[in-house]
Amino acid sequence: MSRTDPIADSLTILKNASLVNREEAVIPFSNLLLTVCQILKDQGYIDNFRRIDDEKKSFIKVYLKYINQKSVINQIRRISKSSRRVYVSKDDVPYVLNGKGLAVVSTSKGILPDSEARKEKVGGEVLFYVW
Repeated sequence: MSRTDPIADSLTILKNASLVNREEAVIPFSNLLLTVCQILKDQGYIDNFRRIDDEKKSFIKVYLKYINQKSVINQIRRISKSSRRVYVSKDDVPYVLNGKGLAVVSTSKGILPDSEARKEKVGGEVLFYVW
């Protein structure tokens, strides 16, 4: 793992695990990723998650969600990268697949799903899309 972009690395782990119908995936722990997992759970993209503390490291175990043996996560795409940051104003918070997907935005009020960012009238850095 590159460790230069833990969000991209973790999203790739989740995407790959869902492609091979794994029940769970393990991603590195950070408060940022814990917040991302909470948003994914609240929005119905994962079943659950929990923090696991080992002797040396902490991890997040993510329980993936399936409906009729088909993953709820069809695609995850990192938008803002270290090489190219993507920011949006409060009026330009994106709709993913006409509202059927989810954009996660890092705002001054924390990391929020697109609907919450629009409700709070804040823009910020677009972290990733999921649908």
